[in-house]
Amino acid sequence: MMAAMETRRAIEERRLARLYPVRAWPTREEAAASLWFSPIAYGPRRARDRTWVPAMVPWRATEDGHVTDAVVDWYRRFAQGKPGVLVVEATGIRDVPSGPLLRIGHDRYVGGLGRIVEAVREASEGRTLLFIQLIDFLAIRRRPEKEKFFRRFLAVDEALRARAAEVFGDPVWREADETALRERLVAADEAEIAAILPPRELESYRFGYRERVTDLHLPHIRELPQRLPGWFADAAARAREAGFDGVELHYAHAYTMASFLSALNTRDDGYGGPRENRVRLPLEVYAAVRARVGDDFVVGCRFLGDEVIAGGNRLEDAVWFGVRFAEAGFDFLSVSKGGKFEDAKQPKVGQAAYPYTGPSGHECMPTVGMDERGPFSRNVHLAAAIRLAVREAGFATPVIAAGGIATFEQAEAILSAGQADAVAAARQTLCDPDWFEKLRQGRGEEIRRCFFTNYCEALDQAHKEVTCQRWDRVFLKGEGEVPLARDGKRRLVAPPWRP
Repeated sequence: MMAAMETRRAIEERRLARLYPVRAWPTREEAAASLWFSPIAYGPRRARDRTWVPAMVPWRATEDGHVTDAVVDWYRRFAQGKPGVLVVEATGIRDVPSGPLLRIGHDRYVGGLGRIVEAVREASEGRTLLFIQLIDFLAIRRRPEKEKFFRRFLAVDEALRARAAEVFGDPVWREADETALRERLVAADEAEIAAILPPRELESYRFGYRERVTDLHLPHIRELPQRLPGWFADAAARAREAGFDGVELHYAHAYTMASFLSALNTRDDGYGGPRENRVRLPLEVYAAVRARVGDDFVVGCRFLGDEVIAGGNRLEDAVWFGVRFAEAGFDFLSVSKGGKFEDAKQPKVGQAAYPYTGPSGHECMPTVGMDERGPFSRNVHLAAAIRLAVREAGFATPVIAAGGIATFEQAEAILSAGQADAVAAARQTLCDPDWFEKLRQGRGEEIRRCFFTNYCEALDQAHKEVTCQRWDRVFLKGEGEVPLARDGKRRLVAPPWRP
């Protein structure tokens, strides 16, 4: 037992040595005089300071998208640190099955979401602005078993028959019974399969079926530009009814709105191709939302500074989009990076592709071990370029930077250099929800620091309740009963801070 404890202690010391260095934590007076802890307006609402907790999906909702006690506890715990802004997780705007993710696609969800609002107001003593992130996503299926794919899912047409006859070296497969052809494909090796299947069918076989915004042969995809503005507007109205201060439109990563913005969007109906067409739907969604909720409700977005995929958007595209969003009247622009399906790793059979497993995903949530640069402030230059373009265009729209922010010194340097107007920290806040309050009180040495190993992200990938390796097995004497994850080993909220 002692040897095991010594090993764990040695591992922790090595990890601590790789963290962003802290020369000195700020005193209470230094924190109070800082930019990070100075007020800022997001459209009609004023935040107490420029600290920001971005959306994180904790996998605590019910299977039909309702708020649970565990969801309320999750947000209450973050609110106890009194951040300037807290953004509730990506919440689906359609009333469709999506597993244990929050939904806002029907009025029946409003009451549960209101519980989150009440908990955050109470825990933060009314000092935290609360936004909810609104998301739409297209269908994605798990990677199928080989036999199931060829026997049930594969579409057999004349072109496929011709390729099969050529690859198998037997013309009989042009006219063979379909069942026989399917069984022959079940017996085929991977090289034969790659030569026979068209690209999209091969992808469905290797990764699972995934819809794209360019699938115009599907009526529900073709009609998205007519449907999405109303769906987002309805969701925003429900958010307002539930008591939120605003909404964050999810225009980032692997999901519907980011896909419309992407340079890979080749739709020929006026919503794809040139930038002017690709930004059209995101602007129409914003206009519909603003018309529904009015000018006294915050409406901003999160979008990508760089898609980090072949043929995708780069920073120059993001800069152009940022100016268009500012012109339209968005109340804030939160900048992220990567997180796309196009370069995701092949999932195991029975699992779905996960957009944070490839190079773009690693840039979205960088770790200490990814390269010599490491994760710290890695993506700040994207926010800086967007902010500069927005200011040069004559707009004061706040821009939020994120990505490997773990210390007061980092955040203050970003703000002092004019690279952003607010600084967001996800993983460090997950590790220690009280760290903002500890900084305000001049007690930075008490902060529990994130190792940036993406332990939490691995849990997310497995659709398990997200926790932190630095607190999920910490049980304090006299704390009372602690809610546990389904595995019975990990606590569901961070340990309380006892100053």
